[in-house]
Amino acid sequence: MLHFGIIGYGFMGQTHGEMIKNLDYGKLEAVCDINKDQLKDVPTEVKTFLKADQLLAEEAVGTVIIAVPNHLHLEMVKKAAAAKKDIILEKPAAMNGDEFQEMMAVTDAAGVRFTIHHQRRWDKDYRLMKEVVESQTLGDIYTIKNSLYGFNGNMHDWHIYPEFGGGMLYDWGVHLLDQMLWMIPGKLKTVYADVRNVINQNVDDYFNIQLYFDSGITGQVELGTYFLKDEASWFERHWFVGGNKGSAYVDGFNPQGKIVRTSELLTNVPGKITMTAAGPTRSFGPPPEGRLVTEELPDVTVNHQMFFDHYNQYVEGKEELVVKPTEILRLMKLLDAIKLSAKEHRSVDFE
Repeated sequence: MLHFGIIGYGFMGQTHGEMIKNLDYGKLEAVCDINKDQLKDVPTEVKTFLKADQLLAEEAVGTVIIAVPNHLHLEMVKKAAAAKKDIILEKPAAMNGDEFQEMMAVTDAAGVRFTIHHQRRWDKDYRLMKEVVESQTLGDIYTIKNSLYGFNGNMHDWHIYPEFGGGMLYDWGVHLLDQMLWMIPGKLKTVYADVRNVINQNVDDYFNIQLYFDSGITGQVELGTYFLKDEASWFERHWFVGGNKGSAYVDGFNPQGKIVRTSELLTNVPGKITMTAAGPTRSFGPPPEGRLVTEELPDVTVNHQMFFDHYNQYVEGKEELVVKPTEILRLMKLLDAIKLSAKEHRSVDFE
């Protein structure tokens, strides 16, 4: 049985509390928040505290979930490790790569388990695309695009403060980038990033990031909180994967998509011109009837509880840790490279 304590009982802390209710191998023992109003709806059998040190002194708590604002992560990890508690840390794990390396050293020295809550590795839209890529049904992949768009523009709460780790790069960006790194094989050679403040004055709300892998795949991650189009499901997730044997797309949090191929390819004919209404071309324009054929995407069954299911199996010694600190260190270093690229308007060598 996993005995949980939660430090930081805002939106994500309460989300964790609701999740733990569904775990037959987990029990919520205590929660902590500096704002007592956040604790008013905590079940009566769960202990409540206003200070992290008080929760960490609870012998019944074996695993601590840290869900405080980003700039407080390092402090809380140090406290939890000193108290010999296993740690599940909310993303983004740290403010930079150096901070996360310090967390790894502290938890390793304390001999406690340490992982990061990247539950979006179990998003259905992502797992569909990951299955398509790994099955090689599209042949040699050359491009993967992952995007998310919104219409409200402005950040909220502490997310408006850069010193707290606010902004979309550290909010959704870490998820989108983690998904790319967990999907695409090989070293990430070069990064180029455009990161902007479109509506928000102090924190980023748009980015377009190009990732060049030595496997020959180019990854593109784009997000905009004020990126508008009057198209159904536009303000949701979008994936596109291109290979030399077809393409695949998925749209929406409740994903809909297809694998798309051509029934035949025209042969190269040197010197021969084909006239169309738009001029001489054979590559563009409306495809003739029957040229494009579609296939259904593979079936996958995933949900966010699987993060905790795998963690429990890891604690019981039945599985390896799924979200490994070494993977998240790579992700945090990538965020550092992205910020440098955007600041200096240049490509940055990575691995």
